[in-house]
Amino acid sequence: MTYAITQTCCNDATCVAVCPVNCIHPTPEERAFGSTEMLHIDPRACIDCGACADACPVDAIFPVDALSAGQREYADINAAYYEGAEPAPEVAGPNFHVWGEPVFGRSLPSDFGPLRVAVVGTGPAGMYAAQDLLLHTAAEVTLIDRLPVAGGLVRYGVAPDHPGTKKVGDTFSRFHTHPRVRMHLGIEVGRDVTAQELAAHHDAVVYAVGASTDRRLGIPGEEGPGCLSATSFVAWYNAHPEAVAQGVDLSAERVVVVGNGNVALDVARILVADPEALAGTDIAAHALEALRASRVREVVVLGRRGPGDAAYTRSELLALKRLEGVELVVDDHDPRTAAAIDAAGAGDRAGLLRGVARVRTAAVSSGSGRGVDRRIVLRFHSETVEVLADGGGRAVRVTDGGGGTVDLAAGMLLRAIGYRGLPVPGLPFDEASGTVPHEGGRIAGLPGGYVVGWIKRGPSGGIGANRTCAAETVGTLLADAVAGALPAPTGDAKAFRRLVRRRNRRVVDARGLAAIDRAERDRGRRDGRPRVKLATVEELVATARAGRVLRLTR
Repeated sequence: MTYAITQTCCNDATCVAVCPVNCIHPTPEERAFGSTEMLHIDPRACIDCGACADACPVDAIFPVDALSAGQREYADINAAYYEGAEPAPEVAGPNFHVWGEPVFGRSLPSDFGPLRVAVVGTGPAGMYAAQDLLLHTAAEVTLIDRLPVAGGLVRYGVAPDHPGTKKVGDTFSRFHTHPRVRMHLGIEVGRDVTAQELAAHHDAVVYAVGASTDRRLGIPGEEGPGCLSATSFVAWYNAHPEAVAQGVDLSAERVVVVGNGNVALDVARILVADPEALAGTDIAAHALEALRASRVREVVVLGRRGPGDAAYTRSELLALKRLEGVELVVDDHDPRTAAAIDAAGAGDRAGLLRGVARVRTAAVSSGSGRGVDRRIVLRFHSETVEVLADGGGRAVRVTDGGGGTVDLAAGMLLRAIGYRGLPVPGLPFDEASGTVPHEGGRIAGLPGGYVVGWIKRGPSGGIGANRTCAAETVGTLLADAVAGALPAPTGDAKAFRRLVRRRNRRVVDARGLAAIDRAERDRGRRDGRPRVKLATVEELVATARAGRVLRLTR
């Protein structure tokens, strides 16, 4: 028997580190790492020890003979990765394979004093950087977030029906109460404190602020009613405190999603999923109520190029094929689509669509006609031209593959064509890429300033990609420290705490965050859910304060 890695693989390579026979690839040392959709277990080398499954932070690894019917394909996906590859040579001796020399690239000399480092952003990028510092050095870490709750992308970006992926948050949360961590949530750089003030109180500052806005289509009608970014929609169903609780119109039968990456598939899946299945997740209460009343029956997902060039991962497409009560179909308006699917190999992305029904999308949603009242339509070779709106409703004008256009009636258009970073006051910014210019994570022209995550490399790579990204940045930071290149701070931790409290009386610390977590879990237990999120800044701050007062009075 062997193990297999499944859909929720986060690519952070914890499993690689514990595997005694080096059967999980690509490893962080291999060139392909970061460019593959997931990691893969070689069934020829796996010894069934289970170490990888125990270490996996997102519960993505299972014995092959324990895979559910919907997961059986992952055994083949893992094995296919190694087809044609030579098996690893047998090694004589007590070890299963040859290990390289130990490398301690992210460490400081034993006589080096503890650094005081601020990490701005508590999503995966920021927390991987904090984890690296806390595990490899004696650094004192100040965690800062503009929201009064930690989590970032894990809390507000992962779809609620992917609870396994959200479990990586448990790995990060253990550092929230670390004795060398101080937490200041609800503090925004540029509003409450300046970049210069942060630098004055720390040896170094690591910015992990992500890419919080979306790219525009640049077409007529895009800014009108009924047009929304996938970023906003994801924030809405994940109870982001800056998302509007009402205002998402689900009264029409069809929604058009522009883009065919994983986020596009996420929003399409949530729009047509059974609300009662979502009721067992941490989806926002207002979103669950709206989806229960929704009239949406069809989601058309538009891609400019063909099925072989789609940006979604194979695992996310496979999840759509297994969505109960929802039919997945391909629009065959353009003959290139069918040709690409029929010619694709079994392991190709387009090949996964072989056997999927092919239809022609009507101007008005007409249902599947196959006894299933909800469906997702993948329409390739289709470019959005204009959004039309008049007294009779809305439509999206798209190319038809023959040089003409067709108008698809739709109640809402969702843009899902990529994220984009925003400038941070006091930091340089590249408008073209939406990132902060850097060298190995070191901010250009700003001694003691560093970046990690999407604001560093652009909006690419999943949760686990931030681990190697953080390792590079932390390595650069520590090398600068040893070289004496870090500016000496003029204020200490107590002075910084007084500063933030003076600027913002509603700051949330680790005790307040724990109170929020308890309250949300308590609300969830009453409703049979993992948690019910507090959806506004006011609720979050009030709960943090009440929990802190309660603990102090006991």
